[in-house]
Amino acid sequence: MREKLELLQRKRAEAALGGGAERIAAQHEKGKMTARERLDALLDPGTFVELDRFVTHRWTDFGLADEKYLGDGVVTGYGRIDGRLAYVFSQDFTVFGGSLSEAHAEKICKVMDLALKNGAPVIGLNDSGGARIQEGVVSLGGYADIFLRNTLASGVVPQISAILGPCAGGAVYSPAITDFVFMVRGISYMFVTGPSVVKTVTHEEVDFEGLGGADVHGATSGVAHFVHDSERDALAAIRKLAAFIPSNNLDEPPIRPTADPADRRDEELLDVVPDEPTKPYDMHEVIRRVVDDGEFLEVHRDFAGNLLVGFARLGGRPVGVVANQPAVLAGVLDINASLKGARFIRFCDAFNIPLVTFEDVPGFLPGVAQEHGGIIKHGAKLLFAYCEATVPKLTVITRKAYGGAYDVMNSKHVRGDYNVAWPTAEIAVMGPKGAVDILYKDDATEARELEYREKFAHPYLAAARGYLDDIIDPRDTRPRLIDALTTLATKRDRNPPKKHGNIPL
Repeated sequence: MREKLELLQRKRAEAALGGGAERIAAQHEKGKMTARERLDALLDPGTFVELDRFVTHRWTDFGLADEKYLGDGVVTGYGRIDGRLAYVFSQDFTVFGGSLSEAHAEKICKVMDLALKNGAPVIGLNDSGGARIQEGVVSLGGYADIFLRNTLASGVVPQISAILGPCAGGAVYSPAITDFVFMVRGISYMFVTGPSVVKTVTHEEVDFEGLGGADVHGATSGVAHFVHDSERDALAAIRKLAAFIPSNNLDEPPIRPTADPADRRDEELLDVVPDEPTKPYDMHEVIRRVVDDGEFLEVHRDFAGNLLVGFARLGGRPVGVVANQPAVLAGVLDINASLKGARFIRFCDAFNIPLVTFEDVPGFLPGVAQEHGGIIKHGAKLLFAYCEATVPKLTVITRKAYGGAYDVMNSKHVRGDYNVAWPTAEIAVMGPKGAVDILYKDDATEARELEYREKFAHPYLAAARGYLDDIIDPRDTRPRLIDALTTLATKRDRNPPKKHGNIPL
């Protein structure tokens, strides 16, 4: 028995070394952690349980028979984050560049199947050169097996991807299906075709960073939801995100006790919205003054800044916040903002996270580029997401709510549960100047604008129709929202039976 135990210990030590000490050193020289170091940083200490550490590939061609590594380039298993179960895989770049083989894919599929069966999140740490060329179509089949599971698990268990190295070709589509993508400046790259192929086909000169670096995907493409300066920052942020979301679609979001009083009023909210209707202000200020302890975990911070989305708590309950940002493009809705909002809303609805909307929107962004880019169908995605959502939906109109954008931003007409406005709210078909130009044409004077503003640019007509549940003192926003969330905790709403809707993609 002791001899056999010694063999087991040697095998475990061999598996822990991955591609060997030299390759581990090379990984560290690049400023990158190893696959196992990443899991140690992500999970609660001592909770990781490894699965399939002795798996190897089964191929003999191209010299593979003489080059086998225990684990075959990916560390898989489960552990705990703040005491809650999570399934994980971490690709090991020291073994065949982290390339995906048949066995490698099977290991990932196993933990995904277990996560689905046991109702726990899947967190993938990606660091791979792509498909293992020596295995040909079998490695491609492995990717497809993972893609299928990503799709079937979508909306059932949360899926989080961290890109901690290269992620190219078909490999990018697994993270793209998952709910949240984290990237790290200087080491993360994602692209379907690399710089050399781009140069050959389009004659464009671009490097890895410019084509698919973290900041490109965080600010321009919107592929990355979070961008960080280091791997440890990214892994810590995943832990922070996990604290807001439930383990699966049948669980409620985790409530966290707070010392922030539920009845706290904030005097500063009286002065946030400027007296001048065209003057910008930062909606972050409103959010921070209303939510528990001023904590707002912003998602897609650098993408489509005219709409803010992210997680916060009210009275200890996690909520998804969607807010127009008057400080960027006057808070107007455009293509990118619509996509950003729709995706976030659908995640929250899938995982029972109530939605709180702070509204100050002058409309949709006009222009040829927006119309030709499909603002109609992309804006409809945001509308579809709000209409489809059955979680508790609360809206606070702080200032403008004009035109179709008023309808879209969780109005009472699309099943908003609790809709209130500040006295500064302006709810109308359009702004006074535009309305007067249409109504009076050659007689569009400032006096006409003032008349229109007094008649329509306020919240009382909407309240008279019951489109608003109340007009509130801004200082009472926090206690009113917390009370509404408590009231809506037992909400039950269903959409008509169907296989699925046909969102305007």
